[in-house]
Amino acid sequence: MAYFITGGTGFIGRNFIDKLAVREGDIYVLTRAGSMQKFDELRAKLGDQGSRLIPVTGDLREPLLGLDSDTVASLKDNIQHFCHFAAIYDIAASEEAQTATNIDGTRNAINLAEALNAGCFQHVSSIAAGGMYKGVFREDMFEEAENYDHPYFATKHESEGIVRRECKVPFRIYRPAMVVGNSKTGEIDKIDGAYYFFKSLQKLRKVLPPWVPLIGIEGGKFNVVPVDYVVDAMDHIVHLDGHDGGCFHLTDSEHYSMGKLINIFAEAGHTPRFSMRLDTRIFGFIPGFVRDTIAGLPPIKRIVTTMLDDMGLPDSVLMFTNYPTRYDNRDTERALKGSGISVPNLQDYAPVIWDYWERNLDPDLFVDHSLEGNVSGKIVLITGASSGIGKASALRLAEAGAHVLLVARTAEKLSETAEEITTAGGMATIYQADVSDLDDCDKLIESVLADHGFVDILVNNAGRSIRRSLELSFDRFHDFQRTMQINYFGAIRLIMGLAPSMLAAGKGHIINISSISALTPSPRFSAYVASKSALDAWSRAAAVEFSDRNVRLTTINMPLVRTPMISATTVYDSMPVLTPEEAADMVAEAVIKKPKRIATPMGVYLQVMTAIAPKFSEVIMNTVFRMFNDSAAARGDGKVEKVEVSNEQVALASLMKGVHF
Repeated sequence: MAYFITGGTGFIGRNFIDKLAVREGDIYVLTRAGSMQKFDELRAKLGDQGSRLIPVTGDLREPLLGLDSDTVASLKDNIQHFCHFAAIYDIAASEEAQTATNIDGTRNAINLAEALNAGCFQHVSSIAAGGMYKGVFREDMFEEAENYDHPYFATKHESEGIVRRECKVPFRIYRPAMVVGNSKTGEIDKIDGAYYFFKSLQKLRKVLPPWVPLIGIEGGKFNVVPVDYVVDAMDHIVHLDGHDGGCFHLTDSEHYSMGKLINIFAEAGHTPRFSMRLDTRIFGFIPGFVRDTIAGLPPIKRIVTTMLDDMGLPDSVLMFTNYPTRYDNRDTERALKGSGISVPNLQDYAPVIWDYWERNLDPDLFVDHSLEGNVSGKIVLITGASSGIGKASALRLAEAGAHVLLVARTAEKLSETAEEITTAGGMATIYQADVSDLDDCDKLIESVLADHGFVDILVNNAGRSIRRSLELSFDRFHDFQRTMQINYFGAIRLIMGLAPSMLAAGKGHIINISSISALTPSPRFSAYVASKSALDAWSRAAAVEFSDRNVRLTTINMPLVRTPMISATTVYDSMPVLTPEEAADMVAEAVIKKPKRIATPMGVYLQVMTAIAPKFSEVIMNTVFRMFNDSAAARGDGKVEKVEVSNEQVALASLMKGVHF
């Protein structure tokens, strides 16, 4: 007994070959000339059994798969099982590629199987052959398929039809469901199907605590099976007598709605789950032609494409939103009866699937996430660079190879920072300027552009914070003027002066150090919150205009950091706050990933609560307000006092780490 395998170096094919390794007989593997390395790796993986693998050079797109007459003659009457795995299993692939592989390739494979007088043609189809049939699609159904206009469905349906109509040797057809990795190891070699949602879930995990409830969609029903079940079932059925002409659904008896499927993997990845899911069928009252017309409008298409791209989803995923088909698999279950082969519970192996993806296939793993790779040789201007967050960020970026331009009011402190950088082998240039003085801003812009011509990254870090309750501020309107002058007007002046050169160059990155206080009402910080919120709002508007010009804006809603700015409030001495180095880590993350916003999970949670339950949020923060007092500096006592901090205050500050009190 011998086997001929197409697609043997593909995911399902090589897992099937692993099963054949314990059986007898040679295994002939169709291999393109350019894929010999993959074949060699497959053979090496089988160890001593690898000698049974014999490469057959050919091409799926050629008549008789490109085999010459001598090879065909040598294999004739020697192949018991011709196993056709080769196909494109990608809904995002082009129609041309899918037609050439799935339809023409299948016809060529059948012709070769007939020329070899193979015992049985084992065709791996897909549940997609049924199209988007409304209802239960049985294993004995084929012509009943409907709504298969999409190339993926159309080519799967037609290739199976070719087997049914044209194949002159006995055949069996297998329709796997959405195949994921091995249920024991998680191993898989590509991202598609359920994996499309993983990146979005991962992003949610980074910004929200896992216990935060979310609203999602229920969506249509999906069928998911691990690759080890697919090959175990195939291996068993392939070698059973009396099943020629049969079709077998390699599916799970349980179907999962899109919402439930996402939640299963959300739990596996420790991400927030969608506790409320809307049934998209509620929009069924809208006529189809209206939906299609709206969806086809260029502005709508661009918005949808951008959103999907940001979530790492292909456009074609939208057609599965209301996937209507259920799959009956009773013939398969009868064939497997007594074998001990069954589909494992998705919830049991989902953590393994997630873990393998995150360790091996996460797209971020293949992007240069080093700080060096993102700043080496670049010009980075940092305001407020003489101390605190600015100094720590400057040291970090200079160490990574950036040429940092240090801006602050005090020349002596700037020189100290520059000396630290140059002593460590970095590059630094100092510019003495008061960012709250708009004339100084203009002079700074002129000097920087004259010296360097262009700034790759602008970090607006210089700022002023005032912690004073409103009752102590009624006669201190200048508090609001001072914070706006540096936190908002100064930052905007620098952006407006440097952005034209960025836009002209078609690149640039602006990082604004905002505050966690801009995400939630923070008592005693009204002046500070107002100035940072103004900067946030301006940045959102500017980002829209710069969106298609490759000039990025990132807002960092920085939590409380132990810097000279907070030293006057001695109660903070006993509170858990970030170090300047930890804050510099957030700046480094902004440089590397260039996100729209960086915020702590607590900051995001407070923002969400403020949006959905404003009164509740107000009461909570009022309670916080009453638990703490104004500092001596805020009261104008002119002295620094040591404040005894209660256990309750420390506990609250620990729970709400980084929030301004």
